Amino acid sequence: MSRISRRRFIAHSAHRTIGVSAGLAALRSAEVLAEFGEAGPPERPVRLCLVSGSLEYKSDESLAWLQEYLRKGYDVECSRAFRKTDDDLPGLENLDHCDTMILFTRRLTIGGQQLDRIKRYFERGGPVVAVRTASHAFQNWLALDKEVLGGDYQGHYGNAILPEVHLVEAAKDHPVLKGVEPFKAGGSLYKNPKIAGDTTVLMTGTIPGHTEPVTWTRLHNGGRVLYTSLGHPDDFHQPSYLRLLVNAIFWTAGRETAPSP
Repeated sequence: MSRISRRRFIAHSAHRTIGVSAGLAALRSAEVLAEFGEAGPPERPVRLCLVSGSLEYKSDESLAWLQEYLRKGYDVECSRAFRKTDDDLPGLENLDHCDTMILFTRRLTIGGQQLDRIKRYFERGGPVVAVRTASHAFQNWLALDKEVLGGDYQGHYGNAILPEVHLVEAAKDHPVLKGVEPFKAGGSLYKNPKIAGDTTVLMTGTIPGHTEPVTWTRLHNGGRVLYTSLGHPDDFHQPSYLRLLVNAIFWTAGRETAPSP
């Protein structure tokens, strides 16, 4: 029996026995919605907090550009916490209401309520997409790398040869890698020799004689974490890197698959 015929059969049977209204009332609401194709309320936009403070990699420019990219193509509402000085990062109150955050700072020296707000966010399992220098995001909380991100940042190789980025075969079906292709990174390869055992490596970077993990996921206090050591300004103009970030935003926010661009 076709779906349309089945709907007509249900309605006809209900009318013959106890009336249409009573018949529908006898069915569970979920069954009624399924039979008549009525969609529930649409999902609200993903609320993303952009946390920026990596002068070396021009994070303000890159994340502002990303915000505009998301505004044009995706159902994402962005708020900002952008560096004012190394010890002042206003806008962190937006973490109280966001679904996920992008963290792209470098060796900031915030303290007091600002650093406490960051720590409370992760203590309650706040999700994060951590970009490049987020491995040393706060000079007075360098433990964030191991404790939250699962990383082991030990500096980087030189800039003479830029890494080729590859997808890990065993992880190629992960939602974060949907639509992502190998590409050449714009910045040096970071060293992360001993990342946490509970990470899932999605991408590696290779230069002659060295291969390092460059993108991985894990859970921290129940919250989804994605870290990528990629994030040079040139990377933000790579279609695959942009797709990676969009996928990561939706995945960390609990939306398993990002919409197609």
